[in-house]
Amino acid sequence: MKLSYYAFNLPSELIAEKPSKQRDECRMMVLHRDTHEIEHRLFKDLIQYLNAGDVVVANNTKVFPALLYGEKEKTGARITVFLQRELNREMRLWDVIVDPARKIRIGNKLYFGPNESLVAEVIDNTTSRGRTVRFLFDGTHEEFVKHIRSLGHTPLPDELQALRNIENWDADRYQTIYAKCEGAVAAPIAGLHFSRELLKRFEINDIIWQELTLHCGMGNFKSIDVEDLSKHRMDAEEMHISQELCDVVMAAKSLENKICVVGTTTMRAIESAVTISGKISPYDGWTNKFIYAPYNFSIADMMVTNFHHPKSSQFIMACAFGEPEFVHYAYDMAIKEKYKFSTYGDAMLIV
Repeated sequence: MKLSYYAFNLPSELIAEKPSKQRDECRMMVLHRDTHEIEHRLFKDLIQYLNAGDVVVANNTKVFPALLYGEKEKTGARITVFLQRELNREMRLWDVIVDPARKIRIGNKLYFGPNESLVAEVIDNTTSRGRTVRFLFDGTHEEFVKHIRSLGHTPLPDELQALRNIENWDADRYQTIYAKCEGAVAAPIAGLHFSRELLKRFEINDIIWQELTLHCGMGNFKSIDVEDLSKHRMDAEEMHISQELCDVVMAAKSLENKICVVGTTTMRAIESAVTISGKISPYDGWTNKFIYAPYNFSIADMMVTNFHHPKSSQFIMACAFGEPEFVHYAYDMAIKEKYKFSTYGDAMLIV
């Protein structure tokens, strides 16, 4: 299918500015692929679609406070630096996005924090807004990271920052409750709906919880600019899948228990680790896998996701898993029923 197939009109008022008051009490639309039935539930009802022995797999990446506000040397002009990826620990080299980028040139120094306690020097241009910077900091790597955390802010997507200021509570709500492995600059948003109470109910009902790690990058928000989807290239993201997860998942499948995958990042990770024989194997490396219809999913029986933007890689994957025409129909219904879209929006369960 072509990119234009995944276009639809999303009213701006349906983009959620804030999350639901309680994580697991957002709305959840349930899509039944076998009957094409659609239900309207709450997210905490997810447990009603799972049985003892079923496995829920989620992405435990932790969002790094990657937004830094500073000043350019000499002029004192205000600048925003979005940390993307650490390139070299010893040299403190990072790939970053700068804004405004037009006047940030190689050799410029950027100052951050009270009393200019952190300095970065621009050493290369990577894209129109991208730069490579070297942080000038005396101390250990641990001290450097601690200092970055003290100065950094929650990296909400640009669309949300255009609607409102970053609030203190974003540091908590733009993070899953099970986040453990720091390294993401974007949250795995389908996981934001899980509460501690819901995970406890999973445990009581012998529903098995498993975690992998995929560090979500800004590529998740990058627009697709080619009509032929086979020509689109995703940005590579680091991922890790343990032997334990592989053993648990394959044992469950052998007993015909269901595998529920939480979010498009988790699905990309799992499908990146599937062998030719259709089994999942341990993985430590990078993936730039892009999933679009038609696609044969090897592991998942169910998928939790959010309501996504038109022409986004997340919407395209949801269509591949739930059947394109059916998901399009469900999105039309979601717009009529005023479901909330995007980062802090409502949930969809495809079974």
